[in-house]
Order: sequence, then structure tokens, then C-alpha cells
Amino acid sequence: MSAKQFEYINKDFEVLNPDKLKIACVVSEWHNEITEKLLNGAKNILTKNGVKEKNISKINVPGSFELIFACKNLINKDFDAVIAIGCIIQGETRHFEFVSNAVLNGIKDLNIISDIPIILCVSTDDNISQSIDRSGGKYNKGEDSAIAALKMITFNQ
Repeated sequence: MSAKQFEYINKDFEVLNPDKLKIACVVSEWHNEITEKLLNGAKNILTKNGVKEKNISKINVPGSFELIFACKNLINKDFDAVIAIGCIIQGETRHFEFVSNAVLNGIKDLNIISDIPIILCVSTDDNISQSIDRSGGKYNKGEDSAIAALKMITFNQ
């Protein structure tokens, strides 16, 4: 079996056969100017570390709340990991709190029942400036999520 050394993580971290891995990225269409950048960051890290672009699937959902249902339906498909990508920005109502808590708990619950890692890449920000910073302005949380997915996949190898 071939192993790929990860320059983005640390010298002791390896995943077997990264070119055979299949990753699903479930992407919220709400705030797509942010979620598409997060997706691109994740894809960049995955491909740089040996995952074939054809093995990275993108599944769109309307909003961050719908990430839970889509991820649940991908658990028993032919994927090594699922990355849930969304963006929730604080507004004038408590809606932000309810959706953020539901999404975080939903993804947590899926990780309890799933045999594959479900990675949380949901930006929960006070304003659009923070979202821009976290999606490529200062850094890209999509990249961090891809690294987490690769690390967590090793638990099943």
C-alpha cells in the first residue's frame, strides 16, 4: 500500500492510498459567496494531498440547517468522509442561535452514529467581514476541514 506524507499536517501523519479516497462535500447555497470559497479551500488541500478531484463530490443544499439531512443520507454511501460546509451570520433575531446550535448538534449526533467522519465546516460569524476572513481573507477554514477529514479517515484504515 502506498502512503502519502502530509506537508500540511506534520511529519508523522500518513494516510494510505489517498488517490483512492472518496470525499463528499455538502455545501449550503445560502451565503454561497462564502461557502464556495470554503469548498475551494477544502478541495485545494485534498487534491494537494493526493485525493483525485474526480473523487470529491459536491452536493448542494439550500441552507446550513439542511446539511444535517444530506450528511445523514451520505453516511452509508461509498464515501470515506463527509465535509459539511455552511455559513451562518448573526442577524437581528435569535434565529442565528437556533440554527447554529441545531447544525452543530446535528453534525455531532451524526458522528456518534456514523462509521465515517462527518467534518464540520460551518462558519458562525457575527458579520460578513468575519465570514470573508474565514473563507480566504485571512485564512480558509475549508482547508482546516480538509486536513481534519484526512486525519480522521486514518481511524478507519
